[in-house]
Amino acid sequence: MNKQKRSEIFTRLRRENPEPTTELNYQSSFELLVSVILSAQATDVGVNKATAKLYPVANTPKKIFALGEEGLKEYIKTIGLFNSKAKNVIKTCKILMEQHGSEVPEDRESLEALPGVGRKTANVVLNTAFGQPTIAVDTHIFRVSNRTKIAPGKNVDVVEQKLIKFVPDEFKQDAHHWLILHGRYVCVARKPRCAACVIEDLCEFKDKVID
Repeated sequence: MNKQKRSEIFTRLRRENPEPTTELNYQSSFELLVSVILSAQATDVGVNKATAKLYPVANTPKKIFALGEEGLKEYIKTIGLFNSKAKNVIKTCKILMEQHGSEVPEDRESLEALPGVGRKTANVVLNTAFGQPTIAVDTHIFRVSNRTKIAPGKNVDVVEQKLIKFVPDEFKQDAHHWLILHGRYVCVARKPRCAACVIEDLCEFKDKVID
């Protein structure tokens, strides 16, 4: 896939959705961080239902830490892997209070040092909360990047590096959200909705579903 085609793909995605953002509900960088930790192997809808009850009660490191693991579990028990997530969130709150003045750090190294925060989570927070042009590669973005041939790769790290290299600078800030939403609603896993796709003629997927 050449540079011109990639540019046109993102131009169309931008035209369709000029201001894309996460579907997680949050009011602060801390709420976003907790929601992204909770969203691993869970849906944004499921996380939003849980945090709609949690955040009015506790939405700072101090308040969530005060709940303790068992108290936090009561709010997030509908989310998959809630036991380990509760443990990680409580540990993260403690580190934020002790090492970062209860603020979410704006650098990758500090974020990835937090329990439950890997490279993907750090990328989401850096991009969405702090406006850095990072691209977090989840299953949707991995699928779209390989299917369309925008940035094919055997694993998420390769795809991320290719996206950073190939996505034109003017689109880097929002590329993550455009690709994840496209994968979530149009370029779905089992039967992609190619007939409803705004980039169908630019996509290099060989087995398009046009019916």
